[in-house]
Amino acid sequence: MKEKIIDLLKDNKALSVEEIFSSFGETSSSDFKDLVKEINTLVEEYLIIENKQGNYSLIENTNFLTGTLDLKEKGFGFVIPDNKDQDDIFIGKDKVFDAMNKDRVLVYISKKRLGFRQEGEIRKVIERRFKYIIGTIDKKQNHSYLKCDDKTIKQKIIIKDKDLLGATHFDKVKCEITNYAFKGKIECKVIQVIGKENDPFIDMISKLIKYDIDPYFSAEVLNEAEKLKYEYDEKTSKRIDLRDEMIITIDGDDAKDFDDAVGLKINEHGNYVLTVSIADVSHYVTRGSILDEEAYNRGTSVYFPRLVTPMLPEKLSNDLCSLKPNVERLTQTCEMEISKSGKVVNYNIYESVIKSKYRMTYSNVNRIFDEDKEAILEYNEIFGMLHEMKKLAKALNVNRSSEGSINFETEESFIKIDDQGKAVDVLLRSRGISENIIEEFMLLANKLVAEHIFWLNLPFIYRIHEKPKPEKLERLLKMTQALGFKVKAKNEISNHELQKLLANIEGTQYEKGINLLVLRSMQKAVYSSENIGHYGLGFKFYTHFTSPIRRYPDLIVHRLLREYLYNDVQSTDVISYYQAVMKDIASDTSKKEYNAMIVSREVDDMKKAEYMSKYINKKFDGIISSVTPFGLYVSLPNTVEGLVHISSIQDDFYHYDESLLILVGERTKNIYRIGDNVKVKLVGVNIPDGEIDFRILR
Repeated sequence: MKEKIIDLLKDNKALSVEEIFSSFGETSSSDFKDLVKEINTLVEEYLIIENKQGNYSLIENTNFLTGTLDLKEKGFGFVIPDNKDQDDIFIGKDKVFDAMNKDRVLVYISKKRLGFRQEGEIRKVIERRFKYIIGTIDKKQNHSYLKCDDKTIKQKIIIKDKDLLGATHFDKVKCEITNYAFKGKIECKVIQVIGKENDPFIDMISKLIKYDIDPYFSAEVLNEAEKLKYEYDEKTSKRIDLRDEMIITIDGDDAKDFDDAVGLKINEHGNYVLTVSIADVSHYVTRGSILDEEAYNRGTSVYFPRLVTPMLPEKLSNDLCSLKPNVERLTQTCEMEISKSGKVVNYNIYESVIKSKYRMTYSNVNRIFDEDKEAILEYNEIFGMLHEMKKLAKALNVNRSSEGSINFETEESFIKIDDQGKAVDVLLRSRGISENIIEEFMLLANKLVAEHIFWLNLPFIYRIHEKPKPEKLERLLKMTQALGFKVKAKNEISNHELQKLLANIEGTQYEKGINLLVLRSMQKAVYSSENIGHYGLGFKFYTHFTSPIRRYPDLIVHRLLREYLYNDVQSTDVISYYQAVMKDIASDTSKKEYNAMIVSREVDDMKKAEYMSKYINKKFDGIISSVTPFGLYVSLPNTVEGLVHISSIQDDFYHYDESLLILVGERTKNIYRIGDNVKVKLVGVNIPDGEIDFRILR
């Protein structure tokens, strides 16, 4: 019936309930009740709207629309319509009413003038984006207010004395909003005292709390971790003893948890024997334990510049499960015999015990490959092994590429933070040969573990990546063709065609923009109990096995390997249990991974804005990295990205061409597209929200 109502209203400006009813030819009172019910549902979904006369129209046939409010610090904002074909709507600061940033709202379009954005006013808040807000207590005589971190909130925020939870002046707190519109003010109550406003790293900790991530472990969890200790009896253990093998860790300079170690030698057949040994967290964190529940609730460690919120307490993450040099550690190992051409000849997965010989860093290994004499002398014992690792990684990469694996060239920032938690520099993180070596070895181990369990036909958790959606693929093809890069594709694009595209744009001005566009065309990789393969990697089988200290799915994989491979008997109860819960585990961990990614991105953006705040009114050379209906995103060489809002480009009225992802001047026909080099001036930053505003310079 919904579709019939919508089809009827498409051709009519406004109809009463009775007119709609008679158009359907229905006669019974029950039919009328069903119609009224469906109309109310459509009103609630904001697909139709009721006017003052009680008649109904499709919302698309009116001056109303729904969208998300993008509120600016100065008080005005823009509503980004739900219908992506419509232009954004300018909302003056006197037309915002009680709506807050990121709220979904109903807007009345009041006017549209040539050369200007459409203007409107918010009539209703449909859905509140935030239930909680973070800020600092401001006590004034007999009243307490909240100085909100979100500078777009202009209303006074009142906290009654009974709702302070012991918070005092300058305390940073998390509050629950109890009344969004109290006489032009907001009422809230303190639900957590975070610390003092100027405490080091308090802004990052506040972000964690905003996303319901507890920066601290409970006493119960810490006590449980303290009970654990390392135990290994070589006489009774079934673990394979690798303690005398030349096994090393290679991690970042600032890493504290080392969950993977590698070793390489050449056997009598002239083949490589690669061992990837991973910390056996599942030995300590058993199913249903307090530590297991904690790890599951967190899902993943969260990484900020100079600040980590681990999935597990430090007793595990930085001690018992960390593969420190010259210390015995329990591990699970994937041992692979690989030909010189990079083909896997044989492999085995088993429980092990190791004693890492060196704690290597990416920078030190790269120094060796750069023929640094001091580094070569210091690590002479493993010099030959490292060079063999380099050869093997290259062969593995060639094979992976031939199978369709796509190497996305993404830029990653390194944000320098001082002891007070303030951003002092933003740099482009370099990536060398050592990083590629570890990546290739981990990818192969993950792939083999997934394939091994798949053929056993047992419950498992896979890392999957679906093919791009047709509409995103079509946009990518149109955009690349407009820039002169042809891609062969019809209903879907092959991995090899994407490889060719990325190779063709390498070194051009469009490289960064198209790389971003390709990435945005991709589906998001997630965890799943069903294996459909990994499109981006070109793998039919893939999982996450190599980081159980920081990712819960990896911990589950280790636990399953123990049940399926290492135990003498497979328990039917265990298999039945994981058949019942694996889908939920995959879904929950995917959501937690996404949540952690969002908060990490927010902190990076916040710190970049903090760093850039020193350069207001300075000029920069940048490249257009994205084009949207509301403006251009410009990226600087150090990865800092800011918005040039369309309203600030005042030489013409610009239209957004969605198919080509360009802005076109109505009068001048001037075009802004991805990859264009531009000069910009920094005109403003919003540090808490991580927003940077540029203006195009001619």
